[in-house]
Amino acid sequence: MPKLTVDGQEVTVEPGATVLQACEAAGKEIPRFCYHERLSIAGNCRMCLVEMEKSPKPIASCAMPAADNMVIKTNTPQVKKAREGVMEFLLINHPLDCPICDQGGECDLQDQAMAYGRGLSRFDENKRAVAEKFLGPIVKTVMTRCIHCTRCVRFATEIAGVEEMGAIGRGEHMEIGPYVERALTSELSGNLVDICPVGALTLKPYAFAARPWELKKTETIDVHDAVGSNVRIDARGREVMRVLPRLHEDVNEEWISDKTRAAVDGLMRQRLDRPYVRQGGRLQPATWSEAFAAIAGRLKGVAGARIAAIAGDLVDAEAMFALKCLMDGLGSPNRDCRQDGARLDPGVRASYLFNTGIAGIEQADALLLIGSNPRLEAALVNARIRKRYLKGGLKIGLIGPHADLSYRYEHLGAGPDTLREIADGRHSFAATLAAAAKPMLILGQGALARNDGAQVLGLARRIAESAGLVKDGWNGFNVLHTAAARVAGLDLGFVPGPGGLDTTGIIAAAGRGALDVLFLLGADEIDMKALGRTFVVYQGHHGDAGANRADVVLPGAAYTEKDGTYVNTEGRAQSAIRAVFPPGDAREDWTILRALSDVLAGQGLGRMLPFDSLPALRRQMIQATPTLGRIDQVERAAWGAAFGADGATEPHAFASPVGDYFMTNPICRASTTMAACSAARSHARGATGTHG
Repeated sequence: MPKLTVDGQEVTVEPGATVLQACEAAGKEIPRFCYHERLSIAGNCRMCLVEMEKSPKPIASCAMPAADNMVIKTNTPQVKKAREGVMEFLLINHPLDCPICDQGGECDLQDQAMAYGRGLSRFDENKRAVAEKFLGPIVKTVMTRCIHCTRCVRFATEIAGVEEMGAIGRGEHMEIGPYVERALTSELSGNLVDICPVGALTLKPYAFAARPWELKKTETIDVHDAVGSNVRIDARGREVMRVLPRLHEDVNEEWISDKTRAAVDGLMRQRLDRPYVRQGGRLQPATWSEAFAAIAGRLKGVAGARIAAIAGDLVDAEAMFALKCLMDGLGSPNRDCRQDGARLDPGVRASYLFNTGIAGIEQADALLLIGSNPRLEAALVNARIRKRYLKGGLKIGLIGPHADLSYRYEHLGAGPDTLREIADGRHSFAATLAAAAKPMLILGQGALARNDGAQVLGLARRIAESAGLVKDGWNGFNVLHTAAARVAGLDLGFVPGPGGLDTTGIIAAAGRGALDVLFLLGADEIDMKALGRTFVVYQGHHGDAGANRADVVLPGAAYTEKDGTYVNTEGRAQSAIRAVFPPGDAREDWTILRALSDVLAGQGLGRMLPFDSLPALRRQMIQATPTLGRIDQVERAAWGAAFGADGATEPHAFASPVGDYFMTNPICRASTTMAACSAARSHARGATGTHG
């Protein structure tokens, strides 16, 4: 391991480390613009100059490998003068429009000019101007501010996997931008805003909306997919202004998806802010007591077997636990958190988790994708797969529709027949998995949300056992969820009780008149037309499909407006923290159910829920499901009990459960930014015939 001296202090670093990393290990602050820990080294900006003994001039520390017996000085007059000169050159063409720049107050160039600049410029020539570029509805460009650090180019190429940006022209005429003037086709394009060290790339929906010092900052969790990205919500008053990523190496590193970042305007639109009761065929505004009375009146004399509940994709664990207790009190075993009808086995936790862990992808050397398009279903999981792919030595096979996943793979087949061939050892990829040291498979909801989903699950288990995917210290069997609420619902047992109906059975029973009352807890993705004349109680935060079908609407809180627990696809429980208050009369979901149970119990219907505060609810919830109390921990699930089913599978091909990436939930469908992204992606797909 290289040992060098930095400002008189001996430092030992890992082989392959740079001088910049050695200086930071010694506690020295080195300014930089082009260098980023997760991108390849460019050495463009020269801001990281340091003095090296026996070198005739300062060296770029980001591009110089650390070596034994180096003597580095970071704060000499020569280094100070060199950095001042670099900063002076960087500012030659910079417009210096800090008062009107959205990056103001968070700008690396601003900060480093103050710390390392001269305070004046000797250049009075005219500054050059650069035309703006169109990168889509999320990223706003002011390319005259660009300092050619190429971070955006390297991110698009290396992390996002879309080679759509680069340097055009030479010398003074060089410009950074897209090769073709159209919206970027990456689901991670908003991260360009975070890595840009100047105001050249900023967040278009946030432009001129607020200054960073005006905002209240809340650290919480994203719910737009099942990754559980760690985010920071910036709000002013009761309005969420923007969402930024938080560092979590095991989950989202420092990136977030475009839905997470830019769908926030949907939180203010089409909101349910008061109860409604359907009268004369139309929903009419009502008070809480009127809404509860309507529900109680309809439940009178109804047997528990004719009552059911379905939980949606964005629901917190506390709300599902409260609804489960309410359904138990009403004597109903008909409940399900799998509104897409996925044939998951709730009895075996390892059968529905991403057992490898998201960070564990980086250890795999063979990967089988089954009915999954991770680029659309979990963009950050896909980025992690690409990261591992770029290191080399990862063989990837796909069963399902062709898709541009941003890395090369072998297309093995389209449906269950190919999966059965691998399970039986009759396909060459079975040998690939068996020969790998750490093989893994990813089973998508597109393979499970079908009539033969249980059989597909059984085949995947056979592959895991026959090909050695499960061994000491390694479990390569993974289920990739698309719903933030799914794993918590399965952990809680929000599934059919003895003799109860699942989602498919509930919808069928409602259609044939065998169901009287149906509770929809944020469930908007089911076929509302198939519910017949069933009395529907919808509890949620947006006027989406469920509210339009409902007979009673109870306004709930969105994920930014409540404290809650979510469990991501790998089984990691995480806490969401309230950033703003819900609008109007909307309330947190568990409080609504607690108040409803009080009214029902008063009329002899069911029993009152045995908690009246969030801590009391959580104590009971954690007592019933201990994993929900182990925040930010992933427990290895036991492998042993059989799951899935044997039998014939259907011949038709797998299909991804995500049709339009930007329109997967009520918040996205209410967002004008997501609508613009969807339209731009459709246009790009139509123009090129490529992945959407």
